[in-house]
Amino acid sequence: MKQLVENFTLQLQEALDIAGKASLNKKANIQHIVITGLGGSGIGGTIMTELAAHECPYPVIINKDYFLPEFIGPHSLVIVSSYSGNTEETISAMQQAIDKKAQIICVTSGGRILDLAKQHGFDHIIIPGGNPPRSCIGYSLIQLIKIFQFNGFVKSDLLADASAAIALLNREEKAIQADALILAKTLHRKIPVIYSLGSCEGVAVRFRQQVNENSKMLCWHHTFPEMNHNELVGWAEPHENMAVVTFRTTYDYKRTVKRYDVCKPIFEKQAATVTDIMAKGSSRLEQFLYHIHLGDWASCYMADLKGVDATEVDVITRLKNELANF
Repeated sequence: MKQLVENFTLQLQEALDIAGKASLNKKANIQHIVITGLGGSGIGGTIMTELAAHECPYPVIINKDYFLPEFIGPHSLVIVSSYSGNTEETISAMQQAIDKKAQIICVTSGGRILDLAKQHGFDHIIIPGGNPPRSCIGYSLIQLIKIFQFNGFVKSDLLADASAAIALLNREEKAIQADALILAKTLHRKIPVIYSLGSCEGVAVRFRQQVNENSKMLCWHHTFPEMNHNELVGWAEPHENMAVVTFRTTYDYKRTVKRYDVCKPIFEKQAATVTDIMAKGSSRLEQFLYHIHLGDWASCYMADLKGVDATEVDVITRLKNELANF
């Protein structure tokens, strides 16, 4: 897993090369966009919805279930994201999109989803397979960006931002690893409580998932300002086994920042530690990728500190095997 994390910028560059060669048809009469995918395949969709929210004139939602919303129809664009191509929930959702005559684009390395895409003549982008899906967010996210940019759903040149992010991460690699190790030691034997200040909830979700899978730890995430209306009350008493982590960007809204400034002393009093991580980069995508890379490293270092294999996910494999017999 460490090698895969270390090669993240190589993956991003390869993903950009794949996107540059992708053959797509522009979609017409689109009224809404649904990205359907789960786990390591779905997190790129979560982040894409945040990137698109500031520019896309159409509603964009991420679907992480067997079922699509009832409103799906011929004016829907359904982007099917499954790294393996065999995710059963995503196959189910794709079949519903076919039945409802939605417009469909697939991002996958193969499997049943690629077979269906070829059978029905759907646009599809093939990405390299063979690795844990959570280690391949660069492949899927860049293809989603390609789809949005190609169809004019976003105005910013996010592909150029991705190139800039590669340069940024390469320059900052040693510092990122050093900061990630400090974070890992801070979170060791603690329950991480991960917060976003509203501008990058997808990053917080990503770190939670990596802590779960790589570090074999439970944790949770929440976001400002929503947590001010519920979870904040839970900090009325000490939680010495919990460590707060916040992912910050220069896009954090000023009133949300003020909310955090008021809450931070409460966390400092009641939690074991509070760690603020400020992203580097000049664009939203650069800052997101900076946070993702740092968080990925931290999750691997946390696995080292626990003495566990960051790659192993036997419990998920066991679940899939049981479902295969159901």
